[in-house]
Amino acid sequence: MEYRYLNSPLNIGTMCIKNRTVMTSITMMYCEEGPNGGYVNDKLLNFYLERAKGGVGLLIAGGVATDNYVGYENMMRLNDDRYIDGIKKLADGVHQNGSKLCLQFLQTGRYGNTKAVFGDVNTLSASSVPTTFSPDIPREITKEEIHMVISHAADAAIRAKKANVDAIELCANSGYMISQFLSEVTNKRTDEYGGSFENRCRFGMEMIETVRNVVGNDYPLILRVAGNQYMPGGYGLDETIAFCKLAVSAGINAIDVTGGWHETIIPQLPADVPNGAFVYLAEAIKKAVSVPVISSNRHNDPKEAEILLACGQADFIGLCRTLVADPYWPEKAFTGKEHEIRKCLACNQGCFANVFNHKPCKCLFNSYVGREAEELAIELSKAPKKILVVGAGVAGCEFAFRAASRGHKVTIWEQSEKIGGMINVAAVPPAKSEFHNITSYLLAMLQKYDVPVVYNKKATKEEIVHAAFDEVIIATGSTAKRIPISIPDGIPVYTAEEILKQEKIAGKDVLVIGGGSVGCETADYMAREAAISPEKLYFLLTQQAESPEFLANMLSGSSRNITIVDIASIGANYDFGCGWPIMKDMRRLGVKMYPKAKLLGIDKEGYHIEAFNKKTRETYMASAPVDTVILAVGYSSNQELMHELEGSGIKVHNIGDSCKVGKVIDAIYMADNLAAII
Repeated sequence: MEYRYLNSPLNIGTMCIKNRTVMTSITMMYCEEGPNGGYVNDKLLNFYLERAKGGVGLLIAGGVATDNYVGYENMMRLNDDRYIDGIKKLADGVHQNGSKLCLQFLQTGRYGNTKAVFGDVNTLSASSVPTTFSPDIPREITKEEIHMVISHAADAAIRAKKANVDAIELCANSGYMISQFLSEVTNKRTDEYGGSFENRCRFGMEMIETVRNVVGNDYPLILRVAGNQYMPGGYGLDETIAFCKLAVSAGINAIDVTGGWHETIIPQLPADVPNGAFVYLAEAIKKAVSVPVISSNRHNDPKEAEILLACGQADFIGLCRTLVADPYWPEKAFTGKEHEIRKCLACNQGCFANVFNHKPCKCLFNSYVGREAEELAIELSKAPKKILVVGAGVAGCEFAFRAASRGHKVTIWEQSEKIGGMINVAAVPPAKSEFHNITSYLLAMLQKYDVPVVYNKKATKEEIVHAAFDEVIIATGSTAKRIPISIPDGIPVYTAEEILKQEKIAGKDVLVIGGGSVGCETADYMAREAAISPEKLYFLLTQQAESPEFLANMLSGSSRNITIVDIASIGANYDFGCGWPIMKDMRRLGVKMYPKAKLLGIDKEGYHIEAFNKKTRETYMASAPVDTVILAVGYSSNQELMHELEGSGIKVHNIGDSCKVGKVIDAIYMADNLAAII
C-alpha cells in the first residue's frame, strides 16, 4: 500500500527528516565498562548504521551519560572531550546512509547503579526515595549538584554539536531524573525544587533553558516525556501537558511521548499492551503544543502507523524495539515488502530483560542484533550443497532460509500440514498472539528463497538415505512430558499443549500441575476463555446495556476455578520484567497459585495440597474440587530420528528443541549459527 503520511518529510526545528519514522532511544549495553568505558565501539556503530541503512528518518541513540553519574556501566558517554571522535564517526555514518542522528541525554537518578558512579559513593535523585529497579538508595541531590548536573549536560551539548550530531533529546520519561523531580512520588523537597507544580518543573526547565542557551536557537531540541506516570500519587496527563507547554516555551522543538514509568503496574512494553495503546497520550499533547509530537511504545505495524498519522494523532512514529527486530522495517514498508518485515514480538526477553540485568541487548527474533558485522560478513557458499531439513518448526525454517540465501539447495520435510511447530501453540495464550509473526515471516522468507516444504511427510531413515542429500538437519522439536498421577475415574488428564491446541476443553474446576511459563499461560488462557471477552465488553459498553460499575465487576473473575501448584516458585522461568503482567492477570481472574507446595493427592473430593505461607513461614492444607487436571511439566527432545541416522554415513546436525529443549531465542541462534558456516 501507499504510505503517503509515513513516507513524507517533516521538520523538527531546522532539521528536515526524510520520513516520519524515528528510532527512539534504547540503552544497548554495548559499550565497555569502567571509568574509561562508554566509547562508541564497532558493535554499537554497526548496530546503528544498519538501522540507518534500513531507511529510518531519525535515529535517537542513547541514553548518553553527560556526567560521572553514569547510571549503567555499559552506556554511551559524552562527559568528556575524548568521546567526541567516536560520536562523530557514528554521526557521519548515519548521515552517509541518509538519516539524521539525535543523542538522548540520560541522567538516570535513582534508577542508576552505584557501580557506575565515578567520583562519588551513591546515585542522586530529587529525594532519597528507593526503587525496586536499583538495589541502591539514592542520595538527595544538593542545589550545588543540581547546577553541576545541568552544567555538565550543557557541556555535553556543545560536544554533540562538535561531533556533527543533528539534535539532542532530553530524557524526562520513564522515571529518570527530570521526571523524578516532576513527580511527588519521588520529590519530597521543601526548597524551590519541590512542593508546588511550578517548583517541581524547575529542574527540567533549567536543564532545557541552559542547553538551549549553549546550542543556540537553531539547534533542534527534543523532550521525551511519560504521558502519564501511572503510579499512585504521581502525575497524570494534565500535568504532563502543562509541563510540555512550559518546555516548548523554554525552547523545545518536539515532544517524544511514551507511556508511564518503569515501576508502574500498567504494562508498557510487553505484548499485553495492544499496538498503539498509548497514542491517546501523544494525541492529547499534540493538541496542546505547537511543535511536532512523536508517539512511542508498541508501534509495530506500518498500516497502523499510517492511520495514526492520517488522523493527526501524532507527527512521527517511534519505533524502538520494532527496529531492533528489523532494521529494514521502513524500507520494506515503503517498497511493498511488508510481508517480509520481521515484526517485534513484544516478548522483551532479549532487549528489556537483558538491559535491566546489565547485559548486552539481543533479540529473540533476530539473532544478529549486536552482531551486524558478522551477518554482513556471511558470504555465498563456494560449494553449494543439497540439504534436507526435517521439521518446519522455528529452528528448521530459520536454518532453511538462511542456508538457502547462501546458495544451498534446501528442502524441508514436515510431518504436519503447516510450518511453525510449537510456535503455533505458543501464540495461543493471551498476549502471545504476536508470536504468529514468526510463522508469517518464516513463510515469506521460505518463499523468497525458493525453499520447498513437503507437508504431511514423516521422515524415515530409509527414505533419507535413499534421497542422497549432502547433509541433513534434524529439527524435529520436542514432545510434552507426562507424569504418572493417581486420580479417580472420570477426571481427565490433559497436557497444556492439548488445551492450547484446542484439542481438549477443560471443565469448571481445573488443577494445573506445573507453574512455569507454560503452566501460567495455559491457566490464564483457560481463565479468560470463561471470562467476558473484549468483544462482549465493547458491545455491552457501547450499547450501555449495563452500568460501567457492573461491567467493571465482570472483568474481575472467571467462570472457571483454576489452581496452579508447583514445588518451586510460580512463573520462576520468566525473564526479568516479562512475567509480572500475566501474574497480575491471573490474580484478576481469580486463579489460585500455590508455589513451593506439595500435591498430596487427588480424590473424589478434589485436590489436597500442602502449601507454604510466605509471610507466616508456616505450612497449611488447601483443598478444592477438581474435574480436570492439566500437566505443564516440561518437554522432552525428539531424538529418535537423530539416533537412527547415527552411523549411516550421512552428515547430520541436530538443532532446536530436538537438540536441547530451550527457548525460541535459543533455537533461532542455533539455526543461524549453523547456516552461517555450513
